[in-house]
Amino acid sequence: MREPDRIIRLKTVLARTGLSRSTIYRKIAGGTFPPQLKISSNGSGWHESDINRWIADPVGWRAEGRFEEAR
Repeated sequence: MREPDRIIRLKTVLARTGLSRSTIYRKIAGGTFPPQLKISSNGSGWHESDINRWIADPVGWRAEGRFEEAR
């Protein structure tokens, strides 16, 4: 049985990636970092698997379900 994908908060994402808060949000806006999930009225987090995929390949990361445009 697979373990469920954990939701991690910003503090953990900052520690794991080494990026600053402003850089993370700038990369989200540019589509080069996983977007956060709304988990409550005042809180958000990230799927741990998305962050792990980004850490493994930050330059080549693309959100699942996105397709590269045909050339």
